[in-house]
Amino acid sequence: MTTATPRYDGLRLKKFDDAAFDDVDALRSAVDERIEQLVAGNGQNDSLAKAMRASALSAGKRMRPLLVMLVARDLGCNSPALIDVACSVELVHAASLILDDLPCMDDASLRRGKPAIHIQFGEDVAILASVALLSRAFGVLSQAQDISPVTRARLVATLAQTVGDQGLVRGQFEDLHGGARSPEAIATTNELKTGLLLGVAVDMAAIMCHADDNVAQQLRAFALAAGQAFQIKDDFLDGAGNDSAITGKDTGKDIGKATLINTLGVEEAQRRLAACLNEADGCLAAAVGAKGRTRHFMGALFSSQAKGKRFMADATKPRELRPSAHLAELRVN
Repeated sequence: MTTATPRYDGLRLKKFDDAAFDDVDALRSAVDERIEQLVAGNGQNDSLAKAMRASALSAGKRMRPLLVMLVARDLGCNSPALIDVACSVELVHAASLILDDLPCMDDASLRRGKPAIHIQFGEDVAILASVALLSRAFGVLSQAQDISPVTRARLVATLAQTVGDQGLVRGQFEDLHGGARSPEAIATTNELKTGLLLGVAVDMAAIMCHADDNVAQQLRAFALAAGQAFQIKDDFLDGAGNDSAITGKDTGKDIGKATLINTLGVEEAQRRLAACLNEADGCLAAAVGAKGRTRHFMGALFSSQAKGKRFMADATKPRELRPSAHLAELRVN
């Protein structure tokens, strides 16, 4: 028998009003609280349930679920279903990180400053926890309140396409088996590995808001450009000489891999990073307005991301392409 997902009464905020969406810390706390409910496992406390919770509730920015909620609010949607839609994206993200870190994938031992899930619980439990989180994500969408059947079907289809063999799975496959690749092929892999999960966050917000095609296209362009920037900067952070204790993850994993840095060199990778940041910022402003909550959130996020973290001081040269200072701090996690 399937247990219905309990209705959530609005983020423990009295209602979805402007003041609530101005308090990003409160939104982030509400997302964490809702995820904790969703992976409670009916009181189970075995290693599978612990692994699911450890991944889904590990320290993180919660950028993807917050993007869902803030974009939707900027576009005029205040549905109480937003938090469950947002959490479904974060559950998929958590599942993907477990798989990325496995010895047969990226073989990483650290994630967000803690041992990877397979280090803590074993590879078998890690794989099962990832599958369980993916399943939970679709279950959450299928049972979310206050969504019409047509909208629900679009949300489920969009998330499934993002995960599947033309989405995250394809990106990881290409990264592992692509061999020597052109810069264009590397950019496509980056799009599949990183940009698509940002893309699904804004896509689902647009679906919830019934946004017009132009807005949806600008949001998708923002997500793909930001995803490219995330991946390039992540490649810089992975470089030899960076401190894993500072970055919170293993470094040196990309040595010899087909990355834009290894293929084009540091200077061209820096130029592309700056161009991607500028494009992302412009597309987001076009979609939600220059003073939208989403743009303010992303600016604050970018500006705080590299504090205390080692990165190339001039990572966004050349100067004529350099975006505003807050965008220069972009980092994936």
